[in-house]
Amino acid sequence: MQPHGPGATAGPRMRVTGLLLLVAHLSIVGWLTLRPRSVPWVPAANLEPLATIRAELARGLSWEVVQHLGGSVLLLAPLGVLLPLSAGRLNVSPLVSLTRTAFAGAMIALAIELLQSGVPGRVPDIDSVLLGTLGVAVVHLAVVPRARRRLRRRYRHLGAATPRIPRVGLAPQADALSGSRTYL
Repeated sequence: MQPHGPGATAGPRMRVTGLLLLVAHLSIVGWLTLRPRSVPWVPAANLEPLATIRAELARGLSWEVVQHLGGSVLLLAPLGVLLPLSAGRLNVSPLVSLTRTAFAGAMIALAIELLQSGVPGRVPDIDSVLLGTLGVAVVHLAVVPRARRRLRRRYRHLGAATPRIPRVGLAPQADALSGSRTYL
């Protein structure tokens, strides 16, 4: 169970903003990756890890190679920030946060690739999943720990205050936790 208080979760506005930005980003990614393309021919699906990356790098370092590989990395990279932002957790282990975010990014990338298998002109590529996951993890490592540290510092002065319901006030612990009521 997560502790309640100002240092435990981000504010509701921040979570709602994160969710709205996450939905907007995933909508744009879906529109970019799941539109049919009219091409004269389509290569076979790549299910061998690192085959596309090796083939691109074998062509030499050119703008097209950087654009293809970098585009795959950058497409899902904002999820490295948006997924933790929409969760709103401030007090979480950096390793656990990275693992959760990278796993969610990998599952989203895999879902996109699986959906692409049914779209005309689109070919699933396992390397897109790897590059997308890499982008999510790198952005997460670059931004989220520092942002959480700043937010925890901002809320530190409030301490671990007990949450209050404005119209009710604090309920006595005995009444809130006991199954029986005593009336005087």
